[in-house]
Amino acid sequence: MDESLKSLKDVQNWIKTVYNDPIAKILIENSNLTEIQLETLLIDVLSDYFTDKEIKIEEKAKLRIKGEISKGAFNRILKQAKRNIIHSIYTLILLQYLGLISLTTLRKYLEIPEKIKEYMEALKTAKEKEEAEFLREELKKLLTTLADHKNIKKE
Repeated sequence: MDESLKSLKDVQNWIKTVYNDPIAKILIENSNLTEIQLETLLIDVLSDYFTDKEIKIEEKAKLRIKGEISKGAFNRILKQAKRNIIHSIYTLILLQYLGLISLTTLRKYLEIPEKIKEYMEALKTAKEKEEAEFLREELKKLLTTLADHKNIKKE
């Protein structure tokens, strides 16, 4: 049980790093998930990943950073998060189907996670503070540009 608790604490610590990451903040603000839904989803997925045994919903509900919630509330928020993810996928498919967003533009959105990885790796190896700040600002510009509503139009 002690090893399990250590691992579950790791889940909370990892979620805290997500909330403090400037790139993650931009992505969360522009996503279709609330912070609470994202936190609940992360707890559900990561707690199973970090431990060999199945974690009960009651234990997962206690892992919430912003305070423990009931089993029912945890399940309700988790269901909302999953529904929002599915709706987001259908929305992208619908927009492409109706010609409101091109397949080329959609591919650009799908390439963003790889670009983020590249930027993060470059930030880790950046020798100077100015270089790291430049890379961070470039990534913020990319995300802001792609989040612009003007990208949704007939092309």
